Amino acid sequence: MRSDNLPAVQDSDDLDVIDGQVVEEPAAQPVITLRPVLQVVQVVNVIVRHERARRAGRHLGYVPLGAYVLGKRMRESRSTVRYDRMIRAAEAVGDHKTALEWEDRRARFLRERHARRVDVIGLFGRFVVVAPRVAGGGVAVLGGVGLVLAFAHHNPRYVAVPFEVAAGVMAAVAFVVSVVWGPLLLAAPWVAVAALWHIGRTAAGTAGPSWLRTASDADDMPVDETTIAKALEALRIPQISGYLKSGLPLQYLVPCRVDGRGTHAVIRLPAGVTAERIARRRADLATGLYRLAKEVWPTTGAEAGILDLWVADKGALAEGAGPYPLLAEGAADFFKPVPFGRTLRGDPIGAPLAERNTIAGGMPGQGKSSAARVIMAGAALDPTAELRIWVPDTNFDFEAFKPRCSRYVMGADDARILEILEDLRELKAEVQARGDLLVRHGVPAVTRELASAGVGLHPLVCLLEEAHVAIQHAEHGKEIAQLLVDIVKLGRKRAIHLIVSTQAPTKDSMPRDVTRNCSNGVAFAVGDHVANDALLGQGAYAGGHRATDLIPGTDRGTALVKGFSGERSEMVQVYYLDVAKGSDQVTPIIERSLAEIARSGRQVPGTVRAVAESRDLLADLGQVLGTDRVRLADVPAMLRKLAPAWAPYRALTGVGLRELLDAEGVRTTNTGNVRELDPADLPKLGSGKGS
Repeated sequence: MRSDNLPAVQDSDDLDVIDGQVVEEPAAQPVITLRPVLQVVQVVNVIVRHERARRAGRHLGYVPLGAYVLGKRMRESRSTVRYDRMIRAAEAVGDHKTALEWEDRRARFLRERHARRVDVIGLFGRFVVVAPRVAGGGVAVLGGVGLVLAFAHHNPRYVAVPFEVAAGVMAAVAFVVSVVWGPLLLAAPWVAVAALWHIGRTAAGTAGPSWLRTASDADDMPVDETTIAKALEALRIPQISGYLKSGLPLQYLVPCRVDGRGTHAVIRLPAGVTAERIARRRADLATGLYRLAKEVWPTTGAEAGILDLWVADKGALAEGAGPYPLLAEGAADFFKPVPFGRTLRGDPIGAPLAERNTIAGGMPGQGKSSAARVIMAGAALDPTAELRIWVPDTNFDFEAFKPRCSRYVMGADDARILEILEDLRELKAEVQARGDLLVRHGVPAVTRELASAGVGLHPLVCLLEEAHVAIQHAEHGKEIAQLLVDIVKLGRKRAIHLIVSTQAPTKDSMPRDVTRNCSNGVAFAVGDHVANDALLGQGAYAGGHRATDLIPGTDRGTALVKGFSGERSEMVQVYYLDVAKGSDQVTPIIERSLAEIARSGRQVPGTVRAVAESRDLLADLGQVLGTDRVRLADVPAMLRKLAPAWAPYRALTGVGLRELLDAEGVRTTNTGNVRELDPADLPKLGSGKGS
């Protein structure tokens, strides 16, 4: 029998029977799933990652940032925070004079602030006193005008007319204000938001949080005191980090200012930090300034702890050097710098030649031959200058100069190397002969006037291209190296400028005495600090003057140079002169130079070697020798002094003289491994063959 107290059973499958009791199964629990949450997260992630959404979020963030910056500026303008910070900075570096100056400014600021507050309080008191008087005076004036009108119209009601007019004017003003006030009230918040957005956007690169900055912002990030401080702080040098963390600002001896195509600043670093230490981490500093390493140049200033920093505008190198300035017209002067290129700042820079020598080097294909062409083109445009070019290789780089040269050798075979050796011997003899001429004229160095006088002291510009090939020659390399050393040591005051161009300025391929005596250094991209210092001077790499930062191929035509200006080094984009057939730019320059020489009625300097048809060697020996024996090596100098213009004597050496005497049948003696000549062994009549 079914009990009425039992619930009706609709479906027996949904019920269980336990101990004779019908038990209903518990209701199913709802299933909790994270799918909707994940979908929302995915949607938000897509929105955040979308460029437009990120840009919109960034612009929205500029508004609170602007409010923060504005509040900070207002707070600092009304307090002594800035003055206290500058005082602490000056005291931290021991600059007591500057600290006292800032203390005086702080005291003056406090006095002026107090005076302004007193003036505001006084102004309010004066207003309380003056306002009733002004109101009473206004009523009296209006009443007086009303009385005049009443008497004039014989009607007492006219007394109220001025008050009615004044009330009407006030009503009209109130109406205008009521009309304009609404739009102004509606526009004011948007104007304020726009102003805050502008302030925030301007300060986002320096004062804003990192999430507001993107790679696109970096292109517009200004280089100023704040960005430089942050870049230095990012180097994680303990002294700098601790100094800035204490709230002290860096001392700027020269605040950031525009300098050519970049920004220049001079900073006194915290104690214990040298500028050289910063220079060694130039690439790291450049990342903090959003620049390429070659666009940031930290060097040592007047003291070890003073950083002289120049930062190029982004992409400044892409502008290039521009066209060679003497391409179509103009002349050059050996005694003034010849056009060479443009500095990174964008200023033209010339290569000085007088009393200088030049070494140029770098990896293949980076522009060292082009740099040599530019210098030689400038020398060619001085009609008094003689050009000599030696290329111990087979290439076309300098063929266009051949008509302008008094000596031109091109080729890598032994015969060409021997010819280069003979020319260098002649050049060394020329150095000695010019020294004798300087003594005769009583001057220490060749001047422009003396070079133009036609006395054998005209400018002489020589180029040994791919010098390492000649220096490393198995048979003649050692003598060539020694001749180069002698020439660079002694030739500069004698108007002789030697350019040595090489791919490998190492101790095996280039004598150290050559690199040390070359005042001008031109370093294209090099592979290590050894080559860098060989071209730019000892210690250049450690001092931050690094051509190793130049990228082969990318920085082709860009070089770090020394000796061209008052700076320790300059980054220069070198002018380019093409010599390829169909685009030859050098040949017109050479033709213009030759035309100018012909117009002056002169020969190409150095092409006429002899000034006499012949000389009698034995007769000349009879004139210069006395009665005592002399070292054979000393005799050529005596002959050069007798006939300085005679070319065979200028190139003559002791060994060469011995060969000539052997041909004449004149005996020389060997005493203690020293070859000597006895005047008694010369023929009495001196009837030998002419030299």
